[in-house]
Amino acid sequence: MNQIYLMGIIANRGIRKKFMEFFKANQIHVTLTVLALGTANSATLDYLGLESTEKTVYFAVVTMDTWRTVKKELYEKMQIQIPGRGIAFLIPLSSVGGKGALNYLTAGQNFVIKEESTLQNTDYELLVIIANAGYIETIMDAARSVGAPGGTVIHAKGTGAEHAKKFLGISLAEEKEMIFIVVRTEQKNRIMKAVMEQAGTGTPAGGIAFSLPVTTTAGLRILEAEED
Repeated sequence: MNQIYLMGIIANRGIRKKFMEFFKANQIHVTLTVLALGTANSATLDYLGLESTEKTVYFAVVTMDTWRTVKKELYEKMQIQIPGRGIAFLIPLSSVGGKGALNYLTAGQNFVIKEESTLQNTDYELLVIIANAGYIETIMDAARSVGAPGGTVIHAKGTGAEHAKKFLGISLAEEKEMIFIVVRTEQKNRIMKAVMEQAGTGTPAGGIAFSLPVTTTAGLRILEAEED
């Protein structure tokens, strides 16, 4: 099975257009873009010949085959090896909420869906929900109804609207919310189910959910208290 990953790329904000063209050329049609700030001080920026710490963070779901091609071209075409230009990383996905969502997230990539499986055995997972803007409370109410703790929200812009109609049968807005919730692994499926029922692709929220393995945690007081 061609394992799937969440690919993250952090790059200078000024080359966003070039990155969007880069993704399209590599058959990555569904991306999420978040604006951010780097932490380099002025002395470091001067040393590297950089003018700003403004960054763009890109997220996309990729197969290992796609990553091998992308990694090579990040060096050859995007020159990511230049200091300050950017970094890229992969995180393995442990599950995706439904085959339709998986088809959509990997649109254009060579990926054969078999059955949803757990890729990592961990006590906790990071549940990521991507939905149309304006539905944070709907999603969190659904998650909390089955025991989820609080979440963290990031505003983003998405691509791949044309593929949403094909694979999900719905139209998705460009403005997105990304909600991150750390949950116990045994809670994940019922939280995903509640979110998908109340804020999934068949609702105005148009929510899609997937999870990432978490190897250890600190500061999750409610979860740790239950553990003790």
